[in-house]
Amino acid sequence: MLKSLDIDLPQSEKKTLFAFLSLYSILSIVILIFIAFLYYNFKKDLMLQNKRLVLQEYSNDLIMRLKDLHINFDKYKFYPRDERFNSAIYDSDRNLIFSTLDEAKVKLDEITYTTNKHIHYIKEPESYYLGAKYVLLEIADDNIWFEEIKNKIIIFFVLGFSASLVLGYFLLKLFLKPMRDSLHLLDRFIKDTTHELNTPISAIITNIEMIDLENIKDEKLQKKLKRIDTGAKTVSNIYQDLTYLALNNKIISHNQELDLSKIVENRVEYFKTLADVKKIKFTKDIKPDVKIFCDDKKISKLIDNLISNAIKYNKIAGMIDVILEDRLLVIKDTGKGIAKEKIPSMFDRYSRFDKSVGGFGIGLNIVYMIAKEYNIDIKIQSELKVGTKLEIRW
Repeated sequence: MLKSLDIDLPQSEKKTLFAFLSLYSILSIVILIFIAFLYYNFKKDLMLQNKRLVLQEYSNDLIMRLKDLHINFDKYKFYPRDERFNSAIYDSDRNLIFSTLDEAKVKLDEITYTTNKHIHYIKEPESYYLGAKYVLLEIADDNIWFEEIKNKIIIFFVLGFSASLVLGYFLLKLFLKPMRDSLHLLDRFIKDTTHELNTPISAIITNIEMIDLENIKDEKLQKKLKRIDTGAKTVSNIYQDLTYLALNNKIISHNQELDLSKIVENRVEYFKTLADVKKIKFTKDIKPDVKIFCDDKKISKLIDNLISNAIKYNKIAGMIDVILEDRLLVIKDTGKGIAKEKIPSMFDRYSRFDKSVGGFGIGLNIVYMIAKEYNIDIKIQSELKVGTKLEIRW
C-alpha cells in the first residue's frame, strides 16, 4: 500500500489564508487602537477634572488680585504674577490685554484643554476687571499621567494582540478544516486509485511492448492497436504521476550527469503516438550532447508532463516546438493558452483551468516539485487562443 500523500496547500489557498490573516490582524489592531484611544481620553478627562479643581482655586485667587489691581490701579500698576501658574486676560472682543503665557495660541471657547507641554483653564469673571472678560491660566503638564497610561496601553496592546492571535489561530483552524478535509479525501482517492491501477496498467504496457505494430499489415488492426497503445501510454503517464505524488517524500534521488539530448529525443518519440491522435506535429531543434546533473527518472517525468500538457491542451493539427540548447529547454505549443492572471497558479496542485480536458491537475505540480529540488527555473509565456511557451533553465 502507498503511504498517504503529503498535504501542501496550493498557492491560491495560501494567498487566501494570507489575506485572511492580514485582514484579521489589521482589524485586531484597529480595534485595539480604538480601545486604547477611548482609554486614553478617559484618563485624560479624569486628569483634567482633577487639575480643574486646582485651577479653579488659582483662578479665584487671580481674579481677586485683578479686582484689587482694578480698584487700586493708581497705587500698584503691576499685573499680578504667581509662581504656580502663568496667566493672561482678554477683552470681550478676544483681544489680548496682558499675558505671561509661554504659548501664544489659545482656545477661548474651551474650558480646560492641553497642549504639548501645558494645561490651560479659561474662566469668565463676573465683572470685567481691567476690561477682562476671559481669564486664562496656564500650568506645566508634567506628563506623569501620560507615562503611566502609556505603559498600561503598551501592556494592554501586547496582551490584547497576543490574545487575538491565539483566537485567530483557532479561527484559522476552523477555517482550514473543510479545506484540509477535502484535500485528505482527494489524496485518499488518488492513493486508492493508484493502488488499483498498478496491476492492470503493468499488464497492458507489457503486452503492448511485445507487439511490433509496424509489421502488422492489416491497417484496421494496426489502428486499433495504436489506439490501445495511445490509451496505455496515457494511463501510464497518469499512473506514474500519481505514484510520484504519493511517494514523493520516499523517493531517493540518484543524481548523475545525463545526456539530456537523448532523453528529450526519447520522450518526444514516446509521446508521438499520443500526438498523432490529434494530428499534432513535432518540430525539433535538439543540440547533441547537452548535459544535466540530475536523477534520470525525475528529469524524464518533468519533460513528460510538459510534453503531455502541450499535447492535451493543443488544438487539432497543432504544432509543438521542442528546442534544446546548453542549459535551456523550450517547449512551445499552439494550444488554448492561459490568461495572464492565472499563470502564477499554474503549478498549484489540483489546479485545472480547462474542465473539458481530463486529469487530476497534478502534472505541473510535479514539475514544480522537481524544478524546485534541482533549482531549475521555469518561465511561462502564454496567450489565450495562441499558445504557451515554457522555458526551462538550469
